[in-house]
Amino acid sequence: MDLLPTEIRVLGCLLEKQITTPETYPLSLNSLRAACNQSTNRDPVVDYDDSAIRDALNRLGQRRFTRLTSGPGSRAPKFRHLLDETLPLPPPARAVLTVLMLRGPQTPGELKQRADRLHPFPDLESVHEALATLVEEELAQQLVRRPGQKEERYGHLLDDQALEALEPPPAGESPVEFVPREDRVSRLEGEVAALREEVQALRALIE
Repeated sequence: MDLLPTEIRVLGCLLEKQITTPETYPLSLNSLRAACNQSTNRDPVVDYDDSAIRDALNRLGQRRFTRLTSGPGSRAPKFRHLLDETLPLPPPARAVLTVLMLRGPQTPGELKQRADRLHPFPDLESVHEALATLVEEELAQQLVRRPGQKEERYGHLLDDQALEALEPPPAGESPVEFVPREDRVSRLEGEVAALREEVQALRALIE
């Protein structure tokens, strides 16, 4: 789908606030900016200004993901999402997708805990069922486990570039090895010492 990070954050916030604060939904620009920039339940934490959010809303509107509207008794313009029309999903899958949009790749256990305020999940099996729906719709996928990770993680497929950074290297291509600085220094010192010994041995032969 290849949405921009600002678009994903805006759309995720509209989905979230529709459930958690229905009395203030649809959202005004100020409320949407506050939702995007809040420090809890967000990863990464951002600091978008009104211009960035307006641009995201314009692009989302062109793709029929959002719509400008008005709330009851309010003259200020407000915004709502259109995912119920353009991308209908059952509530469990939509809750999981929302949390993936707002907090990035997560394990099923993390999703169960964090999505509970959007939709109650009785067990991990129900989370896996929601994830299976998203995978089938090509909206999410399981990520390759990183070294030291015990649980599988899932990420959304709304941002192709962000997901590419989490995919495994092509077949036959080894991942780049990270070596701590101290280890690199020790390795170089050892190589220098070995070279010095070789030079001394060559000098002894010449002399």
